[in-house]
Amino acid sequence: MKLSGNTILITGGSSGIGLAFAERFIQAGNTVIVTGRREQVLQSAKEKLPSLITRVSDLAVESERAALFDWVTANYPAVNVLVNNAGIQQRFHVLKADAKDNWRYFNQELTTNIEAPFHLSMLFAPYFAAAKAKEQAAIINVTSGLAFTPLAIAPIYSATKAALHSFTMSLRHQLAGTSVEVIEVAPPAVNTDLGGAGLHIHGEPLDAFADGIFAGLEEGKPEIGYGSSVPRLRMSRDEIDEYAAKMYEALKSAIE
Repeated sequence: MKLSGNTILITGGSSGIGLAFAERFIQAGNTVIVTGRREQVLQSAKEKLPSLITRVSDLAVESERAALFDWVTANYPAVNVLVNNAGIQQRFHVLKADAKDNWRYFNQELTTNIEAPFHLSMLFAPYFAAAKAKEQAAIINVTSGLAFTPLAIAPIYSATKAALHSFTMSLRHQLAGTSVEVIEVAPPAVNTDLGGAGLHIHGEPLDAFADGIFAGLEEGKPEIGYGSSVPRLRMSRDEIDEYAAKMYEALKSAIE
């Protein structure tokens, strides 16, 4: 994808990976719109990046996703890049989870991590493909290294990212005859507050990660990993089983 002159929508862009991407896209000469659920956090992001355009939106709600699409295309019709970055991670043991009375809590992970990027991709793909002005459009889906090697203490999160990886592959095939590029970014653990403060303090530094991903975008890679996620993208089934078991043994005390 071209890295300047775009109008870019980033979901979950008020903090963490999304905000790091927004900062770099702005520095490269793009118009950047970010959306998130918390107005105060969005305001803080705008104070850091004054040219940032913000929109409060709860992507777990179908009507708000449709409203976001309508608002963006009406007010910023040149939009040509969608970055599906919003996601939540919950760590739990199935024997201790209250799935009977508290399913809504767990379902948030499904709606945010699967429904939202699927729905938004299906809304924006026809819009991008139909307009000649968007000859270099792109959909960037942020999955995870856990899409390839599941982290057993975050079972729903790992499954949702695997689903988004599969969807991204299908989307790339379906849009191959159009001007819409489909890119997957698969982060390793990165030092953000995903899943709660302090859970990823041993992950990759956020700025180094974001710079590495942008290097991959400059190279035109359709699938971009970083650090420990790179080898996981091409592991054999036996290697995946071994890696997943090793990670669970190392981290299972967190949920027991």
